[in-house]
Amino acid sequence: MAQLMQVIISGILVGGIYALISMGLNLILGVVRIINSAHGEFLMISMYISFLFFATWGLDPYLSALIVVLLLFIFGCLVQRIMIQPILETSAAVKIFATLGLSIMMQNFALMIWNADYRTVHTAYQTSVIRLGEVAISVPRLIAFAVAILIAVCLFLFLKKTFIGKAIRAVAMERRAASLMGIHVRRIYLVAFGIGSALVGLAGSLLMPIYYVFPTVGTLFVLTTFVVVVLGGMGSMFGAFLGGILIGLVEALAGVFISPGLKEAVYFVIFILVLLFRPSGLFSLGKGSEEVGLK
Repeated sequence: MAQLMQVIISGILVGGIYALISMGLNLILGVVRIINSAHGEFLMISMYISFLFFATWGLDPYLSALIVVLLLFIFGCLVQRIMIQPILETSAAVKIFATLGLSIMMQNFALMIWNADYRTVHTAYQTSVIRLGEVAISVPRLIAFAVAILIAVCLFLFLKKTFIGKAIRAVAMERRAASLMGIHVRRIYLVAFGIGSALVGLAGSLLMPIYYVFPTVGTLFVLTTFVVVVLGGMGSMFGAFLGGILIGLVEALAGVFISPGLKEAVYFVIFILVLLFRPSGLFSLGKGSEEVGLK
């Protein structure tokens, strides 16, 4: 019983990290309607920035997170304005290959600057655990999970209560009607892409005490993140959060009770079943949402 509880808690905590990365991707997908294949490399860049702050000035990743978030917001806005905006009216294939090219370019730049070495930070709390009976809870993973919940709540309130949030929702639902109502659609695209990039920047800072950073670290997470987004429902922030938790749980349970080598295979089986029987996702925004970003 203790082992089962340990696996469930570990899975939920890992799921919180997936959820945080997925919310940024889903916001970009739902509003800007583009599948950002370089999302994993945005995560990689944020982890490197967090590492550099630690290596150069000894700044803890949790403290430098505020700067990293701001830098990633600016970086996301620049990418959207320079590269994404000119191709928004082109076909889905052009958008996918353009962001895929950006992904490869960022990986190669990282390889050229930092080479292929694995780098990490060493903090006093890195291996700390909280014990509840026989169950051990990793402190860095618990912090990442708590931040994921906080961000999900803040994002929900931002989208529901603020003028910009309502404008983002309006553009996500019907961009032409939103434009006729006086909303500056291109500016909303810029803000949404910036916020989505800032969210993955925060995720990168939270991951630094847990994972190593290297040029292809983003590929470890981005495939799972796309599974989370499709499973939860494209464009659904609520779905991205619950989808992340679900994938984290499935991965942990399959890794312990089936085989560590098959944990990805198990959630891909679930992923395929969802595509077959509910292609719009478990918590989708409705019929047709499965084509978000593809037309």
